[in-house]
Parts: sequence; C-alpha cells; structure tokens
Amino acid sequence: MYQLNEVTKSYVQGDSKIDVLKGIDFNISRGDSVSIIGQSGSGKSTLLSILSGLESLDSGTILFEGKDLSHSSEDSLTSFRAENLGIVFQHFHLVPHLTALENILLPLEILGIDDERWGVDMLNRIGLGNRATHFPAQLSGGEMQRVAVGRALISRPKIILADEPSGNLDYKNAQVVTDLMFNLTKEDKTALILVTHDQGLANLCERQLTLFNGILSEGIK
Repeated sequence: MYQLNEVTKSYVQGDSKIDVLKGIDFNISRGDSVSIIGQSGSGKSTLLSILSGLESLDSGTILFEGKDLSHSSEDSLTSFRAENLGIVFQHFHLVPHLTALENILLPLEILGIDDERWGVDMLNRIGLGNRATHFPAQLSGGEMQRVAVGRALISRPKIILADEPSGNLDYKNAQVVTDLMFNLTKEDKTALILVTHDQGLANLCERQLTLFNGILSEGIK
C-alpha cells in the first residue's frame, strides 16, 4: 500500500552537508504494524515527516496505492493526509484556541463530516470525557498527548504515523493509547508506523526496523 524507494534526504549546516537518510527502502501493507527504532538524531522524525508528506525528499520515490506522491503539490498532499493518514506528533500540535473536543473533531471537519458524537465517543475511549470543553493550556502533557492520539484516530485512517505516542504518558494511560492504536489496525486493517525509543512498545509491532547512520534495516540492533 505504501512504498518508499531509494529515498534520500540531507541538510546543509554552515559549510557542511549532513546526509540524514541514505537510500531508504520501505513498504507496508494494510493491517501491518511496523516499529522504527533509532538513537536521537538518527533521522526517525525526518523519515516520518517524509512519509506524511510534511517534508520533501531529495531523491527517490514515494508510492501510495500505486500513485507517485514524490512531486505532488502541497494541495494534493494536504488532501492525501486528510483522506488517508492519522498523525500523532511527538509535541502534540494541538490548536490552542480549540477545546479538546474541537481538536479531536478537526480531521472530520476537514473531511466535511459533521458528527460531534464521534468526538464525544473518542474522548470517552481515551479517558477524557470530562475534559471536552478544556483548552490545551488547561490540560496536562499526558492529557494533551491523549487528545493528539484521539485526533489521529477519529477519521479511521488507512495509516497511522505515530512519533513516540506514549512518551508523555504514565503506564495506565500509555496502555489505553497503545490498545486503541493496535485495536484499530486489527478492526479496520489500518497500517501502523510507529517511531519509538520504547523497546517494549516496538516489540508489539509485527515488524521491527532500525534506522542507523541514515540506513533502515530489519530488526532491532
């Protein structure tokens, strides 16, 4: 369903060129779950940004259901994300002037779906039914993370991209979020791509990959 071929990405710092991704090959099918582990600065977040169309690649191709996204316009990529992806950002990226419920409903609004019940149900599933009218500034870090996860899952996406989804949660709430993501992959055959430092979380995925020195390889090293 989703495939990367020989994807490269580099940055320029001063007079130096830093090669972050070196010929990445990757594929995932519906219902698959894949974890990507790597040290801080290994390029995991960059790879996730490229997979989500939020960052451009230098060379290579990205295919989704046979369609080449490598050189799509920003409008096309925005539509692609809205229709197919659920993204859990490491730093939440909640809209500060929207309530928890409004943040969760945002993907449905973009898709033209007006059904508040979906959002209320999701808030209850992530244990925040009593926080619907609270703004991000009134929520703890763990609560904001759960809202971010609920927002990513609300539209029943084809692919979930998650960057350290349990990093700001205690054990109990991490379990709630983890169960939600993995249950969705089973129920709706949603693909899950998970970037994490948590070895235990990575082991829950069907495949484990390691990103080291710009190269993606099978297994955890």
